[in-house]
Amino acid sequence: MADESTTMPAAEEAAPLDFIRTIVNQDVQQGINDGRVHTRFPPEPNGYLHIGHSKAITLDFGIAAEYGGLCNLRFDDTNPTKEEVEYVDSIQEDIRWLGFDWDDRLYYASSYFGRLYECAEQLIQLGKAFVCDLSPDEMREYRGTLTEPGHNSPWRERSIAENLDLFRRMKAGEFPEGNRVLRAKIDMASPNMVMRDPVIYRILYTPHHRTGTEWCIYPMYDFAHCLSDALEGITHSFCTLEFENNRPLYDWFLEALSVPHRPQQIEFARLNLTHVVMSKRLLRRLVEDGTVSGWDDPRMPTLAGMRRLGYTPESIRDFNARIGVAKANSMVDFSLLEYCVRTDLNKIAPRVMGVLRPLKVIIDNYPEDQVEELQAINNPEDPSAGTRAVPFSRELYIEQDDFRIDPPPKYFRLAPGREVRLRYAYFITCNSYETDPATGEVTVLHCTYDPATRGGDSPDGRKVKATLHWVSERHAIGAEVRLFDRLFSVADPTADASQSLSEQLNPSSLEVVQAQVEPSLGDAPVGAHYQLERQGYFTVDRDSRPGQLVLNRTVALRDTWAKIEQKG
Repeated sequence: MADESTTMPAAEEAAPLDFIRTIVNQDVQQGINDGRVHTRFPPEPNGYLHIGHSKAITLDFGIAAEYGGLCNLRFDDTNPTKEEVEYVDSIQEDIRWLGFDWDDRLYYASSYFGRLYECAEQLIQLGKAFVCDLSPDEMREYRGTLTEPGHNSPWRERSIAENLDLFRRMKAGEFPEGNRVLRAKIDMASPNMVMRDPVIYRILYTPHHRTGTEWCIYPMYDFAHCLSDALEGITHSFCTLEFENNRPLYDWFLEALSVPHRPQQIEFARLNLTHVVMSKRLLRRLVEDGTVSGWDDPRMPTLAGMRRLGYTPESIRDFNARIGVAKANSMVDFSLLEYCVRTDLNKIAPRVMGVLRPLKVIIDNYPEDQVEELQAINNPEDPSAGTRAVPFSRELYIEQDDFRIDPPPKYFRLAPGREVRLRYAYFITCNSYETDPATGEVTVLHCTYDPATRGGDSPDGRKVKATLHWVSERHAIGAEVRLFDRLFSVADPTADASQSLSEQLNPSSLEVVQAQVEPSLGDAPVGAHYQLERQGYFTVDRDSRPGQLVLNRTVALRDTWAKIEQKG
């Protein structure tokens, strides 16, 4: 029937506070930071945001809103070799699409380059930083292992004056790229590898997308991030668990330097989702090697890709509310995200009829020139959506799969001598069929209809076991329909190091069919959502043009993957 979906429990209402909200709640109640809550979302503009970032976005902006606080958007643009204005623009678009805004609080780490440089000189003057001449390979040797302590750099005991001179000459561009770095002087025997004299600044002769060639030395993330938080008055700095080992360094910089404010870093589990990769490095590889058509390919887990596929911001926010915030990493099944999408679209998507793989039907006893306007329900979930007129005529299209010459057991759709219901229309009976002489494929069905069953019911009370969707051949609109599926055929594409990503791709991740849809889609705008009855939810793609409708399948009516994996 028209509305089929997987049954899942509703999102729990009035759920207890998660561990992060518990911390924030206690801080507010105790008057820490004068009761303020000020968060930030700090993306690096080196790629498009993906579904994993949506969890951080909803957490950062959501908690700020819940406590009447503020949330900044700050770009961590400290590595000009990977960053582009395109990514800056796409990130802002994605955040706004999700329903969040930073008002006038748009910041860039690059805006603080002068302040960060001053802080680096301050560390040198305090004897807590030094210029190191070791090569990257030598630095790895000196660093030690998880079980063995590292060794001090031979340049670690340079005088403050020499370090200041060398650092200023690094800034002036006197040394080749990679020739020298500035390192914090902490503890090469620390059990935490992050604390073994980490690099603070490196030389890069790459123009920056905002500062041009003004700088040839750039701060490392750990140094820039905590100080940017401090400069902006951030109270709670939420990070994913991979930064847990970096928290001591975050605090060390803030303790060593004169900063106006002391933020608190709190780590939470990142979102891991089955059947996708969420490394921007790997996603960039998929784009660059042509596996996908771009960052917004509807098979990509990027927010741009999901938006183009037809996912709604409401469904993604619902998904993040359902998975919650935890301290331990876990894997979330992709079917939960699809369920959230399906649930939202079920409420808002108008119902229409479309035939993906058309099979022609001729109703032999229907008047050749007659056309009827039948009334169809726009959305059974929304009575206010009303009805629409659907044209019915002698020659129709139905789905190829809705006919079998020799139907198997429990197949109740059309077959020779069998009667079925056409949705909103009549009962029809198949009397004969034509085939292609070369292939043997069925090309045309010849049927008769019962005029007394208009509207889909029989006055004599006889029943049929199947209702088929259809479109009138004379009135149908041709549409290119892109049937997208999951990009990877395995749940965790990165789990098996012996297999490349290309070996784990789903060969059926995209199928393009030439469909026929009802005429009400003739002026469908880009981004409009529809449920093609019995087929799934579809969205008008941006490739659509006047006279050329392109639809993306957003999600099927049922979670077919769950059934496949249960059988496996």
